[in-house]
Amino acid sequence: MALLNFGRKEASAPAPVNPVLESFLQDFSIEVMPRTAEKIEDFRALLPQKTRVYIAHIEGTPIEDMVATAARLNGQGFDVMPHFPARIIKDTATLKDWIARYQGEANVNQALLLAGGVTTPHGDFDSSMQLLETGAFGEAGFKRLHVAGHPEGNKDIDPDGSMKNVTQALEWKQKFAESSDADMALATQFCFEAKPVIAWANDLAEAGINIPIHIGVAGPAKLQTLIKFSIACGVGASLRVLQKRAKDVTKLLLPFEPTEFLTELAEHKAANPNFNITHVHFFPLGGIKTNATWVTENGGAAGTPNLNAQD
Repeated sequence: MALLNFGRKEASAPAPVNPVLESFLQDFSIEVMPRTAEKIEDFRALLPQKTRVYIAHIEGTPIEDMVATAARLNGQGFDVMPHFPARIIKDTATLKDWIARYQGEANVNQALLLAGGVTTPHGDFDSSMQLLETGAFGEAGFKRLHVAGHPEGNKDIDPDGSMKNVTQALEWKQKFAESSDADMALATQFCFEAKPVIAWANDLAEAGINIPIHIGVAGPAKLQTLIKFSIACGVGASLRVLQKRAKDVTKLLLPFEPTEFLTELAEHKAANPNFNITHVHFFPLGGIKTNATWVTENGGAAGTPNLNAQD
């Protein structure tokens, strides 16, 4: 008869990594803000070297803080991609000044161009397309330019809830990409439901828009936090996934993780290698460390964090 051991709890072995998800997570990127980056002593202890780190430029953040954050991350071995929000950039002279600062002080050669969350433009620009039309990034020799994608639409662009203006903008960006020397990609808003994302990506491909897609994903966070950000950011259709979970009292207080969403996308990618979602981009809404831990545990690393990193 087997003896029952009630006195000691055996340590559980870590869950095995899903190889399909692991493959899909390679070369992931993550987003930070200067104020959140300040709380991380050394990013090398959290992220693989050469991870692309976007730096979100929120209205009111001084360009000096943005450049200093970029310089720090670059110095620690990361590929830095700052935001250039069109509506908070006064004019072409300001745009070129920002580009020169990033290049001269932080060795930046890539950028995410977007309209930005400001309703009234501060100056001459209203969209990322206008930033591209200046030719400033080409003159500066930027090697990679990302623009925004909206799998669920964007009511700031299409107030009637359609995809008309968003689609026209993507068609314009496709033509620009075909004539640009820079590598381009679509970095999307975060989503929670795979099937609509797959349908959207396939629709773009059928329409001749073949710019690679970096799908936006909310990192692990409390359900209430995700619902708050989803409403603020206009994520509508897939919000029902969170609302459904909120009705389950047993799950209400548990962190919501993107495992199911990303696994479904990963499996679709594995079955359809030409599927145009090529990378995963994380919004660490529950904290950078929490997000980095989840990625590491699921095999998403081009390398491994340098736990002995020192300046």
